[in-house]
Amino acid sequence: LRVMFLVGFFDDDSTYPKGSRNTSEHQILAREIAEEGIVLLKNEGDLLPVGKEVVKKIAVIGPTANRKTSLGGGSSTNFPPYEIKPIEGLKEKCKGKIEIIESPSEADLTLIFAGYQHKKGMDMEGEDRDSFHLPLEQIELITKTLKENANTVVILVSGSPISMKEWIDKVPVVVQAWYGGMEAGNAIASILLGEVNPSGKLPLTFPKKLSDSPAHTSERTYPGDKQVFYDEGIFVGYRHFDTKDIEPLFPFGHGLSYTKFTYENLVIDNKMISENDVLRFSVDIVNSGNLVGSEVVQLYIQDVESRVERPSKELKGFRKVKLKPGEKSTVRFEVLNEDLSYFDENTNQWVAEKGEFILLIGSSSRDIRLEGKFEYRG
Repeated sequence: LRVMFLVGFFDDDSTYPKGSRNTSEHQILAREIAEEGIVLLKNEGDLLPVGKEVVKKIAVIGPTANRKTSLGGGSSTNFPPYEIKPIEGLKEKCKGKIEIIESPSEADLTLIFAGYQHKKGMDMEGEDRDSFHLPLEQIELITKTLKENANTVVILVSGSPISMKEWIDKVPVVVQAWYGGMEAGNAIASILLGEVNPSGKLPLTFPKKLSDSPAHTSERTYPGDKQVFYDEGIFVGYRHFDTKDIEPLFPFGHGLSYTKFTYENLVIDNKMISENDVLRFSVDIVNSGNLVGSEVVQLYIQDVESRVERPSKELKGFRKVKLKPGEKSTVRFEVLNEDLSYFDENTNQWVAEKGEFILLIGSSSRDIRLEGKFEYRG
């Protein structure tokens, strides 16, 4: 009841400001959110962004190219005022510049839109997916297309990891587009054509195979029965993969850019801190490429020695910085006592143990660029 009062549930409706829907500001924000969420997983040979000087024909194929994905079901049911499908966004942006066709063999570049939709057995609420793999017909489409055109990009429209073992070594470029909402088509086109430099990072780990995931920690956790055992404990996501030294397909925090970033000059203000102190440090990020781009600088911390089992490293902060070519920015972090703590089940308290810790700064959980040590004295 207290929360209901705090959020204004019992306020006089006449005092509420009038709302708005589908304004130009809403549309711009929807597109920007979709753009910033798209993750460039792989880009061999810098095939992306599309070179408009050399690419005159693009083949656009695949089941999710001409499909709307914003219509959920059950509690996630919604009715957006409009939705731009991938094929629509591409046709609009390529108009008069690049011809959109359907034949990979006749194209300079092929875009395969693969993935799932909101339906039983795929990405939907109320149940798990039936398979970790793409539908067989999509795998066959990718394999067949690669024989016709080696310059092939796979764009995945899905909300969760997908097995790529049948084709990942053959496809030069993979883009994770998620379910991008009503501006998805425009956002995807902007990324592919280089109007927007991708800056999204994976919020989860893509395993090479399902048996590598923490759900397979023990025989009683998978396939399991009606009784659930949480044998993985705190070792879920990247904590599982990194601590168990299991190589993922794409690690947590991974995401490429059309430019390059250099990490340098890690400066730690005080390498010995006590309980009420704040550890401050900085790192310089340089855009060493040729395009404007944004980098998400990630801070992980490792407890060198602990009386309880802890992950090999834990994410404790991140900063996103946008830089012009050649530009440098000093990114600053602060580490508090709580960032070093774990929950002690025996005392029901958060505990930060005395000892040595390591700062790990990188572009993903597996791409650590700089390291620095400090001591916590309690």
